[in-house]
Amino acid sequence: MPLRLDVKRQMQARSERVKCVDVHPKEPWILTALYSGHVCLWNFESETLEKTFEVADPPGTPVRCAKFISRKQWFVTGSDDMMIRVFNYNTMEKVKTWDGHGDYIRSLAVHPTSPYIFSASDDMSIKLWDWEKDFSNTMVFEGHTHYVMQIEINPKDPNTFATASLDRTVRVWGVTANLAHFTLEGHERGVNCVSYFGGGDRPFLISGGDDSLVKIWDYQAKACIATLEGHTSNVSAVLFHPRLPIILSGSEDGTIRIWHSTTFRLENTFNYGMERCWALGVHHESNKVAIGYDEGSIMLQLGQEEPVMSMDGSGNVVWVDNHEIIFSNVRSMGSSIDLQDGEALSLQHKGLGNCEIYPQTLKHSPNGRILCICGDGEYTIYMARKLRNVTFGNAIEFVWSQDSKIFATRESNSVVKIFQGNKEIKSFRPSFPMEGIFGGALLGIRSTTFIDFYDWQTCKIVRRILVCPRSIYWSENGAKVVIACEESFFILQYDPDIVQKFFDDDIETDEQGIDKAFERHQEFFEKVTTGQFAGDYCFIYTNAAGRLKYYVGDQPNQGEVVTMAHLDRPLFLLGYLMKENRVYLMDKYYSIVSYSLLVDMLAFQIDIVSGQPEKAREKLKKIPVEHHNKLARFLESQDLKEMALSVTTDPEHQFELAWQLGNLKYAREILTENDSEEKWKQLSDKALEKSDLELAEECAIRSKDVGLLLLLYTSKGDRQGLSKLVDLSREKGMYNIAFVSLFLLNRVKDCIDLLVETGRIPEAAFMARTYAPSETGRIVDLWRKDLLKVSPIIARSIASPTDPNQIGMFPDFALALQIEKSLKENFSSLISRPASSYLQHKDENQRDLIQDARNGIFPSIVVDPIPENASSPTSAQQSVESELPKSLKVYEEKELATPTADDDEKPAEVQSSVASQVVAPTTTTTKTVSEPNLSPTNSFGSNNDFDGDNDFDLDDDNVEPPTIDDLNKSLDDLESFEDELSKELDV
Repeated sequence: MPLRLDVKRQMQARSERVKCVDVHPKEPWILTALYSGHVCLWNFESETLEKTFEVADPPGTPVRCAKFISRKQWFVTGSDDMMIRVFNYNTMEKVKTWDGHGDYIRSLAVHPTSPYIFSASDDMSIKLWDWEKDFSNTMVFEGHTHYVMQIEINPKDPNTFATASLDRTVRVWGVTANLAHFTLEGHERGVNCVSYFGGGDRPFLISGGDDSLVKIWDYQAKACIATLEGHTSNVSAVLFHPRLPIILSGSEDGTIRIWHSTTFRLENTFNYGMERCWALGVHHESNKVAIGYDEGSIMLQLGQEEPVMSMDGSGNVVWVDNHEIIFSNVRSMGSSIDLQDGEALSLQHKGLGNCEIYPQTLKHSPNGRILCICGDGEYTIYMARKLRNVTFGNAIEFVWSQDSKIFATRESNSVVKIFQGNKEIKSFRPSFPMEGIFGGALLGIRSTTFIDFYDWQTCKIVRRILVCPRSIYWSENGAKVVIACEESFFILQYDPDIVQKFFDDDIETDEQGIDKAFERHQEFFEKVTTGQFAGDYCFIYTNAAGRLKYYVGDQPNQGEVVTMAHLDRPLFLLGYLMKENRVYLMDKYYSIVSYSLLVDMLAFQIDIVSGQPEKAREKLKKIPVEHHNKLARFLESQDLKEMALSVTTDPEHQFELAWQLGNLKYAREILTENDSEEKWKQLSDKALEKSDLELAEECAIRSKDVGLLLLLYTSKGDRQGLSKLVDLSREKGMYNIAFVSLFLLNRVKDCIDLLVETGRIPEAAFMARTYAPSETGRIVDLWRKDLLKVSPIIARSIASPTDPNQIGMFPDFALALQIEKSLKENFSSLISRPASSYLQHKDENQRDLIQDARNGIFPSIVVDPIPENASSPTSAQQSVESELPKSLKVYEEKELATPTADDDEKPAEVQSSVASQVVAPTTTTTKTVSEPNLSPTNSFGSNNDFDGDNDFDLDDDNVEPPTIDDLNKSLDDLESFEDELSKELDV
């Protein structure tokens, strides 16, 4: 029977003629050397071109060979310009270039362990280069009498290698000797390619030549043991596959032929219509093969990546590595060892022997006493423990029923045979071509578009389901079945009673079968790679996304999928042992790992999805506390948040659940013990939503959320809270919040000081002029001093109301001082107004007090009676009430004593009372008064001395007015200052 080997084309890339291909051992990359002079790096998973290198000089010179040096992150190339080049494939930098041979370079090989590169050339020599010695040539091998076409290093003995030459010979060499150990002769024309057999003990070598033949050599006997005929043109590439029992050969006739490596029988032939084949490359740790053609390159997936393995209910694991059958037991480690999830198990392995066929499936019977190996069109049943042959026969596929004595085989696409023991009991032909068969409670037969389920005893159809599954998994009692398709899987409930009633009553059915035989429970859009039922209600599986999951459920549309682990590599399910409470998996290198899954936890989850929470609570007592957090997540997914809150021990999860349930008191208790600014902020939002302002304030204080505190305190009119907020916001560097708080508290002087402290002196000066005229002189002096560092000319241009010679630049300044004083004196009365009096006083915010004073409208302040329950002014409020600086009184008297034109027209009683009347205050103090004159002046009349690099005496009467040169310099200084300021603002 032919070898059943599925071939899947994984990538096809069009390009110029490909002379060489190589596959990276770790990355999903193919390296192709092109006859056009380029080297391309392809990603065969995404089917995209990653990088392109123009190698040869001059451009267009053919590159005939390229190989990865993965341990150095390099690749090496040989081309028709006789040069060898090494590149870093990450940085694309050229590492080294040197003159390699005197003629075209045909082949390169990289030693697997030593720092050696071998090169073969049309100059009939082979050279060895050592990259640890700056790529120096340390050995030259001579003996061929024609072009040397390929080099191949022996994987079993890296100190030897073979070469193929157009002198019709294959020669075997040693690394330390420059003459060949021996020569293999037999081809009638030139030899183009050579490859070693890397598996087992057979000392085989394969070669292909221009005589269209492929020859198998025993290099120990130095004899040809087989000749493979079939190609119609030159054989340009041959390959022993390192993992599969096959030989691949590529020819200029455009075909790829697959031969069995044991029987040397031709198994398959492929022609992808890309003209001549020139090169073959293989991934040594997978079943992938790369092919180079005239018109591009192809990546093929041969067979399956999943290891051929099986585990019975006692933990006995059997797998096949090539032809060797190996046994181990996962319970051999003992229960005293603490196993970690995902950790490889250190198990003792035992070889049971070799099988004559190449196995493609291996399955234990349901009772685990016997196992069947199927492959190469044959099956063999063994006793599981001693590997004693029980029976054998012909079969493309073999499946067990739930009765270990009954099994079925498919010998072709048209006939299915059912056996009981060693005796055939049924044989039938379905009305459609079969694509596969499945075992279990019913016999499943798949076509290209549907699957039919048949009764094992009568071979009558039970039900046709219009899906095309990859795999079928039955529960232990046969009541549930999982149908796994390419992109999703279905969970169906099987009703054997209805089926039996139809059979007993001899009710005829059409090709669709019994309508109510199955009930659909759920569908999940995941691709199942391997799976198995644990009991009747739990299905454990791995998916294509690299997750280990399980489904629990009993009722339609009530099941739940739980993720157990994220896998770091492809793993395949062996099975689940309830006594061990662990799930076992194997990777493609036959390493076994395990993950914990408690039986009691499964029972708890089944009760939950079945709607029996009280029954589940009883099982919760048996589950260790360290697993409660997983259960809480499961309960949350089932919308049982209150129960999840009572189960979880994780403070973060407890908080999330309490927050979702609106249990703010419990959430606060959790945060009190496990402080988290982020979660306090989260809780404050929920408290606001629930109108719990007290809790919202506490949360905002603990999370230092100054924005929320500002909102709360201003909404409540909490002056003490605003005072505390000033310190908190200054501590956090939130000066805008601190400023707003101070302003709302009417602490204008502190606002001005904050602006000065943060380097915003100009803003402080304008604020003082508007809201605190008495501070204007002090801030202007600071402003001048600060400007001296930039330009003295600009500093002299700032006018100050404290300068007697400049007081005229500040009209009504004395009135502003008087208004400020009266507002301070009545501040305690103003803040005592209740909110209910807002409508009575709302228009006061729009008054222009200076204009009222000019017009003689200077009414007294209307003070509301203070409520009995009103709080007394705080110390902070009392501190605001202070006397005006004495140095300003002379300016007040001077300005008030100078009558204006408007004053002359006023009645005398109005003029005499202007300065003594109390001005009606507003909630913000005065409106903005007239702006100071910023024009340069030659006399400021101030008693201040400024320290700086350019000190000058402002009281000096002999100061000359600025000249044109001074003004030009001032403008230059100003432009320089603006440039520096712009840079600071950008930063």
